[in-house]
Amino acid sequence: MKRLAVTRRTFLQKSAAVGAAGSAIPYFSWNEKCFANDAKSDRPQIGCIGVGSMGTGDAKAHAKFGDIIAVCDVDSRRSEKAKEDKDIGKGKAEAYGDYRKVLDRKDIDVVSIVTTDHWHTKIAIEALQAGKHVFCQKPLTLTLEENQLIRNACKKHPEKVFFIGTQQRSTKDLFLRAVNMVQKGLLGDIQKVTCGIGGGDKGGPFPKVEPPKELDWNMWLGQAPKVDYIEKRCHYQFRWWYEYSGGKFTDWGAHHVDIATWALGFDKPGQGPIEIDGTDANHPVPFKDGYPTVDDGYNTSHDYAVKCKFAGGVEMILTSRGDNGILFEGTKGRMFVNRGKITGAPIDEKWDDGKFGPEDLMKLYKGKPFEGHKDNFYRCIREGGLPVSDVFTHTQMLNTCHLSAIAARLKRVIKWDPQAEKVQGDDQAAAMLSRQARAGFEIPRV
Repeated sequence: MKRLAVTRRTFLQKSAAVGAAGSAIPYFSWNEKCFANDAKSDRPQIGCIGVGSMGTGDAKAHAKFGDIIAVCDVDSRRSEKAKEDKDIGKGKAEAYGDYRKVLDRKDIDVVSIVTTDHWHTKIAIEALQAGKHVFCQKPLTLTLEENQLIRNACKKHPEKVFFIGTQQRSTKDLFLRAVNMVQKGLLGDIQKVTCGIGGGDKGGPFPKVEPPKELDWNMWLGQAPKVDYIEKRCHYQFRWWYEYSGGKFTDWGAHHVDIATWALGFDKPGQGPIEIDGTDANHPVPFKDGYPTVDDGYNTSHDYAVKCKFAGGVEMILTSRGDNGILFEGTKGRMFVNRGKITGAPIDEKWDDGKFGPEDLMKLYKGKPFEGHKDNFYRCIREGGLPVSDVFTHTQMLNTCHLSAIAARLKRVIKWDPQAEKVQGDDQAAAMLSRQARAGFEIPRV
């Protein structure tokens, strides 16, 4: 697809045309300027918050659409490297250690948030409040309560585009083909879906040492409890600690459970599992009442098969066992899809011949043409409309992921009311829907 050229000028022309036509765009009202400083530049001005390995890759992709004028990381080695990168800061961007300095800049139109998971929601809500369009990596939230908070924030700021980095939603011949087949009923009635998402790492005990001088450890911890620095808590390894992540339940669940939920149509308000069975789950360290009893080793589940039952009888299993990918089992056939292949009789026999064309792709893309993931983000900034990976469907899917993690931590069955979004008859599980943030790092209540 031809890359979309996004400029302030073309946006203002397009938004004027939309306003004149009186088109109804869900959740969005384009009465305000999209970009903050029309006179300075004809391209979006971008701030990148979190520039580790994934953040660097995302920053380079954003740079094709606008100018990166600010980079931020609590590890100064990373921010300085991104500042000087010829494809990112180009030696001209300002480097910061505190994300609030990026949000305070009135000349920044778009922020890219690629931090540890437990920082996503707080920064994203504050970015919306600061008038920025937001790209945030998955998983967007750490808790079920955060799902509600970020949805409310997006409804309060409908003029801003919020995009989630679940790139499998833009993989045409694999995941989009699978979603189309399920939604078209080509597999019949889906009875069971298995999401192979892998298990968390095992490791520890790890030594507690002084943090490196380049790292602001207190800021890195943010809302999480204050603890001594352990190298394996930080940077990539944060995902193996429940304090900062949901482990594989949200790490890969945010990809495969997302595709499964989308295909089944369970991504709409009021949908979700009604029973989550976490009895078949194990952790690498001892647990009591849902919490690890030691603080020096990885604690997210490494071995599990959590069963989620939905109204109507559909069962979704989140498991660490077997192949990474999604297996759909329907009354007419079975289909397996992952990032490397899509297989099964429905595929081999081409059941979807003539039923997966440009119009089908556009429907999946919410009325936009099929194109690259970030192309869709910047198109929505220019034209309005919900992106292919939006907050509302993402948080709906994350309900299943977070509930699975809670059931696994407690090793029992929990009941869920998907319309009220409340745990039923289990005060201990209900208490795990939210977390107490450290003083000074509270998430705004919107």
